[in-house]
Amino acid sequence: MHDPVLCAEALEYLAIRPDGIYLDATAGLGGHTREIARRLTTGYVIANDRDAESLEFARANTTEFAGRIRFQQGKFSELQGLGKVNGLVADLGVSRYQLTEAHRGFSILTDGPLDMRMDQSQRMTAGDLVNSAAEKAIADWIYHFGEERRARRIARAIVRARPIRSTLHLAGVVERAVPRTGHLHPATRTFMALRMVVNDEQGELDRLLELAPGLVAAGGRIAVISFMSLEDRKVKEKFRSWGREGLAEVLTKHPVTPSQEEIQDNPASRSAKLRAAAFR
Repeated sequence: MHDPVLCAEALEYLAIRPDGIYLDATAGLGGHTREIARRLTTGYVIANDRDAESLEFARANTTEFAGRIRFQQGKFSELQGLGKVNGLVADLGVSRYQLTEAHRGFSILTDGPLDMRMDQSQRMTAGDLVNSAAEKAIADWIYHFGEERRARRIARAIVRARPIRSTLHLAGVVERAVPRTGHLHPATRTFMALRMVVNDEQGELDRLLELAPGLVAAGGRIAVISFMSLEDRKVKEKFRSWGREGLAEVLTKHPVTPSQEEIQDNPASRSAKLRAAAFR
């Protein structure tokens, strides 16, 4: 199992105490959870994730530290009531498992149902969105969340091609509407935008940042790893507002980014940015 992106840097900013209580708000496959638990003695880490399947992988990947980990399934907006923790880490990227398993519907490279739900108990899927939403709504999502300047053309093509049957069907519709111009597949930003809408990722991030001052104890720290400029701006602005209000000290004047060695080992890490703050 590979370490998650910017793992060593995140742990350094969290300044783990052996007797502390920590929250991995996005446990994924258990990478951060495992490395936090490794540094604990009498403390414990809460491993939280929306995705029940990912949590099962996290549990299997952290068995050697099972006594120091408490697993729970939930969204960011459901984290209130945990009590105070000494540190919180959130990696906002999609896990490798979600991206590579065809049946989850996140990938443009393998055929599968247009699902994209992180929580499989949720009703709305990406298929529901592309086959029933208004063309303008689809264009707005792709433009704002995918930061795709060709959003109107893509939305028009999606509506004309309905019903969209699968991930590869959608990827092909987008590629025919806006041919490839760079190294990215033309549907990459569209898939990202739909995933964000299906899971209300921006709303959930807003809620996490609203809850954080009440979740992290005085002297405790928060580290957030983002992969999109939209998310990084939210984190930067909220951290700065905490600083102005005297709630926290921003520990990262500029975002921490992966080393060239890490990028070579894991090309998906190239857009990662880490920001950290310490609550007063």
